Amino acid sequence: MRMFAIVLALAQFDALARADEKRTDSKVYQVPYRLTNTSHVLIRAKINGKGPYNFILDTGAPTLFVSTAACRKLNIAADKNGWGTFDRFEIEGGVVLEKCRGRIEDPFQLEGMNGLGLAGVEIHGIIGYTVLARYRLGFDFTKEKMSWEPLHFDPPPPQGLNERNMAGGMEALGSVMKIVGAFLGKKNDSEVLPRGFLGVLLEESDGKILVRTVLPKGPAAESGLIPGDQIVSFQGNAARSIADLQKHFAEVGIGETVEIQILRSGSTKSIGLKTGKGL
Repeated sequence: MRMFAIVLALAQFDALARADEKRTDSKVYQVPYRLTNTSHVLIRAKINGKGPYNFILDTGAPTLFVSTAACRKLNIAADKNGWGTFDRFEIEGGVVLEKCRGRIEDPFQLEGMNGLGLAGVEIHGIIGYTVLARYRLGFDFTKEKMSWEPLHFDPPPPQGLNERNMAGGMEALGSVMKIVGAFLGKKNDSEVLPRGFLGVLLEESDGKILVRTVLPKGPAAESGLIPGDQIVSFQGNAARSIADLQKHFAEVGIGETVEIQILRSGSTKSIGLKTGKGL
């Protein structure tokens, strides 16, 4: 009987493991992020192809919130209960939500942070439970990207959010913080610029940074980069790791020419590459 119980337990464990595998997809997205001055996790997203917009992640928020100012620019109007539908919500790194529902409003936290310039940048919204619960999130604060692993889970819509201004006096707090921020001369860096785009996938092997894939017709391909090239330096900065390269490249905008030194077949070569338009 004891042996039977052990076998049964192992069988149940195996069944649970297989069930967990079915709940996830093989695709794991790598989403660029950074910490704001208030230590919030900040990511960028496009809405209906426009943007990018800055969003903070908040597991305590019940749903997606998009500011009224951003929605005015997008020509997206809220229904009588304050909800809006975003045809395409595209998070940098490849996460895409179609027909995504969210609140069109300015929670007091959002208005207060922007009013006092606490985050250092303008925040356009908050990504909460109804989006985050669809993914298994992985954080490594020594890196510049976090992992988003899709789950086969469709969270139910939050309850109790079908009336406007439910926070009552708390909403007034956001307005007060906004006024105080103006009085103190605090403001955000509201300019949000798209990233430059290279069209190349890198890998680290034996302490070397190698070109693994080159996107056809992308800037890297047109400059002559090919799979197998070893990246030696980027804009004069030694290529010690992919994380270092990402840090330097984050400062490059659209249409800028960068210099990459590579090692190919034992010979070094400098390549000038003009960046394309990314997110």
